[in-house]
Amino acid sequence: MKRVAILISGGGSNMLALVRDMTGPHPARPVLVLSNDPAAAGLGHAAALGLPVAAVDHRPFGTDRAAFEAALMAPLRAAAPDLICLAGFMRVLTPGFVGHFAGRMLNIHPSLLPKYPGLHTHARALAAGDAEAGCSVHEVTAELDGGPLLGQARVPVLPGDSAASLSARVLLQEHRLYPAVLRRFATGDRRPVFLP
Repeated sequence: MKRVAILISGGGSNMLALVRDMTGPHPARPVLVLSNDPAAAGLGHAAALGLPVAAVDHRPFGTDRAAFEAALMAPLRAAAPDLICLAGFMRVLTPGFVGHFAGRMLNIHPSLLPKYPGLHTHARALAAGDAEAGCSVHEVTAELDGGPLLGQARVPVLPGDSAASLSARVLLQEHRLYPAVLRRFATGDRRPVFLP
């Protein structure tokens, strides 16, 4: 049974999708929900489900990412996870931190990678006139949103879509895709999952 730590920065909707799937014969279980924001709503949601939670506020560390990550490692070491799932964790991690969990850290990103790494993905897809958008799960490497692809789900861009309306539809697919990828990945199967 794989032990999973989930890192969040906000409401934690993808975290909840993962946690709710990790029941019964699932090959993994959540052991920690960790945030860089002590006020993240997702921490309350996780605690209400009886999950261990922790927060390491990034703000006191300023631009010292290494010091922040050293502090972040303390609750992670205590939880001893086999896998790390970034679920709306809005901090860019250093190569040193990523390297510590090489091959064991996943992230979900709201675009069809390699298109639109980074932020403002839905606005960028609309500005480009794309016919479809979607989300991707990938292994985390030192390259931002550039690790091996583990899954994708596609969403048509509709006439009159705004970044907000497109984001809402993509988020529904994120909640389907991320659990499906984790379920496969936790068994050691790295074949990508493609949802219709």
